[in-house]
Amino acid sequence: MTETTGQQPVRVMVVDDHPMWRDAVARDLAAAGCDVVATAGDGPQAVRRATAAAPDVLVLDLNLPGMPGVQVCKELVGANPALRVLVLSASGEHADVLEAVKSGATGYLLKSASTEELVDAVRRTAVGDPVFTPGLAGLVLGEYRRLATEPAVPAGPDDPRAPQLTERETEVLRLVAKGLSYKQIAERLVISHRTVQNHVQNTLGKLQLHNRVELVRYAIERGLDDA
Repeated sequence: MTETTGQQPVRVMVVDDHPMWRDAVARDLAAAGCDVVATAGDGPQAVRRATAAAPDVLVLDLNLPGMPGVQVCKELVGANPALRVLVLSASGEHADVLEAVKSGATGYLLKSASTEELVDAVRRTAVGDPVFTPGLAGLVLGEYRRLATEPAVPAGPDDPRAPQLTERETEVLRLVAKGLSYKQIAERLVISHRTVQNHVQNTLGKLQLHNRVELVRYAIERGLDDA
């Protein structure tokens, strides 16, 4: 079965400094129907090739020569906020997970994951769902809450300059802040997965935010997760 975004196969790039591992992951994803558009073995090469190949999903190891994976993620997502990054790492250290998410990663999977779990994670990452190895999702949501206690963004909710969200956009944002996946939000609101994605993208644009991390922080700062 072909893994697709819309009607097209998911375009994937695999970045890892171990050639055998990199080739095996690329081969497994291709066998599952993904379009593996590029691979890379170090940080600078990853940035160059991802810029040229324009993948939907970047499967990224953190421990890279030349440039750390988090820096690769930060540069590429900064240049193209639509890029989804799934970190595939041997490290389950909390500091590594949080640093990756703050750099713009959509999800974080340990290398102990099965091929089936990896393929499912890539498919879900492609449509914007946050995917984490069990046990890490709670950690990340806890960090969102901690960040929300720090001094935050300009333009409070009563500021006339604050962007005006529609009622449905606010509803979707509230559920994102509660940690629900796009699929769960779609089921809760009885709308399509694509409609949820559109609302999130519109909200990101209105708020001038770049990724789900910033979006959740914005929502929690305004108490939407408790609403």
